[in-house]
Amino acid sequence: MEISFKGKRALVTGAGKGIGRDIAKALVRCGAETVAVSRTQEDLDSLKKEVPSIQTVQADLRDWDGSRKILEAVGCVDLLVNNAGVSKTAPFFEVTKDDCDFVYDVNIKSIINVSQVFAKGMVESGRGGAIVNVSSVASQVALKEHTVYCSSKGAVDMLTKVMALELGPEKIRVNSVNPTVVMTDMGRYAWSDPKKADPMLARIPLGKFVEIEDVVNAVLFLLSEKAAMINGSLLPIDGGILAN
Repeated sequence: MEISFKGKRALVTGAGKGIGRDIAKALVRCGAETVAVSRTQEDLDSLKKEVPSIQTVQADLRDWDGSRKILEAVGCVDLLVNNAGVSKTAPFFEVTKDDCDFVYDVNIKSIINVSQVFAKGMVESGRGGAIVNVSSVASQVALKEHTVYCSSKGAVDMLTKVMALELGPEKIRVNSVNPTVVMTDMGRYAWSDPKKADPMLARIPLGKFVEIEDVVNAVLFLLSEKAAMINGSLLPIDGGILAN
């Protein structure tokens, strides 16, 4: 199934590393004029060297007003991927206010802020658009010591549905992808110990973790006209964990 975004403009947050970086590169390959947003300038510089045609924007999405001003200067986009995400792990009784602020600022508030900026342009253009929020299977499967992360991703899922409900009449589709453990460099490091990995793998009917390409392909599909009637969906990329 060939997907083309020629004539489209796309923006990806958290595009400096991991999943977001590969999504941005895939959008370029599919013909989209692509804007990569990251907090880390060094990551953007290396991405620009790898993909010279990509546009890069440095912004700290925890800064609501500052990042909003930067992103408003980007102009209109047709496709938006809210990929930026962070995590803090701790036993429930050790969760701090700073943990909550850090995770919720990026995982929830930045999606609202960024989407307000670019959905407004989609409405004003009259063309509509497509938005994909990168959530997690952790929104539906509780994980020990992940109080803040799991709850933030649960909020992303409901935010996705509310956005779909309100923006659908403006021809803007909003969906999420919900992967389990993804084999980014960080994922391989965190899950390289069989003592930790094996119990998780035992919960996955397909018996393997998610590769970045699996998430990229799902995001491209949801952004494309191949998914023209998919709106408000939460697409698991979990090898069947939710079937248990």
